[in-house]
Amino acid sequence: MSILRICKYGEKILEKKTRKVDFAKLKSELPSLLADMFETMDAVKGQGLAANQVGLDLRLSVIKIRKENDEDLRIIVINPEIVESSGSLHKEEGCLSFPGLFAKVKRFSKVKVRAYNEKGLPIEINAEGLFARALQHEIDHLDGMLFINRLPFTTRLRLKPVLFRLKKQWKKIDESKLKPVTGNQ
Repeated sequence: MSILRICKYGEKILEKKTRKVDFAKLKSELPSLLADMFETMDAVKGQGLAANQVGLDLRLSVIKIRKENDEDLRIIVINPEIVESSGSLHKEEGCLSFPGLFAKVKRFSKVKVRAYNEKGLPIEINAEGLFARALQHEIDHLDGMLFINRLPFTTRLRLKPVLFRLKKQWKKIDESKLKPVTGNQ
């Protein structure tokens, strides 16, 4: 397993809709890729990571949600699609491709997602709250949509000079140089 470099704001792959995963072609590489993605996400204490955030044009994401009993629920979604949504949440979000930047984003409070798991089997996920937000955030990534694009126009205008300044700092960050996290955090 290894920690991968996370693409930052301004890199073109983040604004491109990813291509669907051909499970048969990726099957042999998938276990190590998923392990690397989880290790990368754990190293930077993230809750979700899309393949294009590590430079891969693949429609897959990993998500980690802490359950009430302090156990981590690790979810893999391949070729995910939101098929139902309802309710509304307006909560602060961050993104591993925007280190240290947080903003309130409006999302659905409940979603139903259809996808495939790491074995290539179809799954259906009914999620609400934080889990629903994480799924929407990662699926947005796979569609080439950044969380800042969901902010009101005036907020995006005010953020522009901040993003310009931060973009220079973010270019220097390379997560692949971090030491692996030991244990399941």
